[in-house]
Amino acid sequence: MNFNLPEDLREVQATVRDFMLSRVEPRAHEIEESNSIPPELLREAAGLGLFGLSIPEEYGGVGLGALGRCAAYEALGMGHMGFGGVISAHASIGTSGLVKLGTPEQKARFLPRMATGECVAGFAITEPSSGSDAANIRTRAEKKGDVYVLNGTKHYISNAPIAGLLTVIAITDPSQGTRGMSAFLVEPQTTPGVTIGKIDEKMGQKGALSAEVIFQDAEIPAANLLGPEHLGYREALGILTNGRVGIAARSTGAMQRLLDLSVAHARAREQFGKPIAEFQAVQFMLAEMEIAVQTSRVLWQKVAWMVDEGQDVRRMASVAKYHATEALSQVADRAVQVAGGMGYMKDSPVERYYRDQRLLRIYEGTSEIQKIIIAGDLLR
Repeated sequence: MNFNLPEDLREVQATVRDFMLSRVEPRAHEIEESNSIPPELLREAAGLGLFGLSIPEEYGGVGLGALGRCAAYEALGMGHMGFGGVISAHASIGTSGLVKLGTPEQKARFLPRMATGECVAGFAITEPSSGSDAANIRTRAEKKGDVYVLNGTKHYISNAPIAGLLTVIAITDPSQGTRGMSAFLVEPQTTPGVTIGKIDEKMGQKGALSAEVIFQDAEIPAANLLGPEHLGYREALGILTNGRVGIAARSTGAMQRLLDLSVAHARAREQFGKPIAEFQAVQFMLAEMEIAVQTSRVLWQKVAWMVDEGQDVRRMASVAKYHATEALSQVADRAVQVAGGMGYMKDSPVERYYRDQRLLRIYEGTSEIQKIIIAGDLLR
């Protein structure tokens, strides 16, 4: 087995890493203060192809497979996590459904603009009554002639305030339960009856905006039905499953960045007449962080390879997400401990990572949901 990324993917990863560290990180304080991403950074990201990571080349994208996308996601994790959240929500779950299920007409209409970042995408499944219990969706889509009329509310929808396109999961046949849900392509900025609510005030990941999306008799053309009718829930689970691999990769990048910062600090910081790197207690923390990085990296690489091979990754995607996000939480805590009081200050990237990483154990399936999926698959 070859655990080295191919040369072309290493180049992609290095380019994204350099962009995150040289262009995005220097403006992290500005992003934190304004809770917005500078437009010029988004334009630069588009120029690097980050909005088109998963979009086929024929539509203007980069057309990377899962291994390539996740290599880029790991590099995204090494910089401001809010910025990385905007890109990954678009390039992962915001785009993958259309790429997989879209008709030629749908793809030609949306994908070229999505590849350039002109049309930012998001994925709308979560509701006030359905978070981990996605089967409890209440948003309805009733077919009337050549339109579907949507009514309901989605919340905590990533990229909603800036999205030009949302993949929305709604009930089309209440009698069938989860088998009666469908997916729709909705343009929130131009569709009457669609309202974006107040921007959520989150603990971390500033600049990665989310909000409620409210549907009040919103008429969606029948041509915007994504995939077969009544199969939306099943396809949504598939989209979320593959998205979890990307979260594992982003978490690995964040761990690597925290480890790099901690090693540099431990070498430079002196106490009792010598660098704190010479104290065994600090060395143990650094060693534990390195173990977390390496095990998480091997996991996401394996699962991404499985995706590219067309294998069923339902269980392993959950294994990768659970392991990497839980490990990141421990790494972030140890990074603060190594930095001491400096790690608790607002101007420290360690403090920011400590806040930002907490969300990764919640969205796209909580840690508890991942364990349910893993155990359920084993028992079947």
